[in-house]
Amino acid sequence: MRTAFGEKFDVPPGYLNTASLGIPTLTTANAVAASVSRWAAGQADAPDYDLPVRQARTAFAELIGVPVERVASGSGVSPLVAQVAAGVPDGARVLVAEGEFTSVSFPFAAQAARGVTVTAAPLDRLAERAADFDLVAVAVVQSADGAVVDLDGLRASGARVLLDVSQSLGWFPHDLAWADWVVGAGYKWLLAPRGSAWLAVRPEAADWTLPVAANWYAGDDPWKTVYDLPLRLAPDARAYDLSPAWLAQAGAAAALPWIAGLDLAAVRDHAVGLADALLAALGLPPRGSAIVSIAGEGVAERLAEAGIRCATRAGRARLAFHLYSDENDLDRAISALTRGNGQISESI
Repeated sequence: MRTAFGEKFDVPPGYLNTASLGIPTLTTANAVAASVSRWAAGQADAPDYDLPVRQARTAFAELIGVPVERVASGSGVSPLVAQVAAGVPDGARVLVAEGEFTSVSFPFAAQAARGVTVTAAPLDRLAERAADFDLVAVAVVQSADGAVVDLDGLRASGARVLLDVSQSLGWFPHDLAWADWVVGAGYKWLLAPRGSAWLAVRPEAADWTLPVAANWYAGDDPWKTVYDLPLRLAPDARAYDLSPAWLAQAGAAAALPWIAGLDLAAVRDHAVGLADALLAALGLPPRGSAIVSIAGEGVAERLAEAGIRCATRAGRARLAFHLYSDENDLDRAISALTRGNGQISESI
């Protein structure tokens, strides 16, 4: 058991895989377990989950710096992005990063029958090319290698912008009220269960957001819109809500408010400090990201043998340092990567 930032985590030594799956606080794990117990005992009642949905939604809004009325709740990134992709005009030109996570790019590519085109460009050129497109859809931090997009450049471009914060929110301080859409999953750096996700919609972007998954929970009063017509959706971003995964929301309601109460600059400094220390030990320059992508012969095998839990993405080992990572994890990774004569390099 580890203690970090005032919470306890049952995280094993060498766990550097938060970019795939975050480890919950003990409080969050207990909240989910208690919710399962109430369900199993026949004590759960559907309206009881409205409060955790509201608590998680409110915390997500706080984390990205927007009013809660702008935030829709869902279960995954791609179904939320799909409501944007379905709403862009026929013939819209969309710009994405090369190698972008497909939950961001595929919903737009699926609109090809309407003449919507999707163009991929290097991440470091998105800002300079953005003005030539109707919309830019990109992750703030890239899943494959941890590269960080030029947010200031995108903001100044004048293009509509959709940002995916799934690999950044929780360690990277954000103030994204300017972005047209902000989407994020809860099960990575936010340390919530899979099945929780959110979409923030700027009021000026509502004309390009279509509630294609309209359902009872998106109604103006969910417990009065469970039957019959006419269509009566919520007057704010709840109109884009997806029916909640209740147990996941029970965990998100414990996880997100806690993270929203942290000093995220301190979390960033801790996680990035460990990541950059690993790069320095390998003779590589710092990058200011909590995610490190390492290429080299036998790298994944050496890490696994040393008890390092990480992922392989785009043919490289991906290590992710979060608030519960510590010096022992760092030393274990350094030892594994500096053992032997195989050449090591970082993906840029």
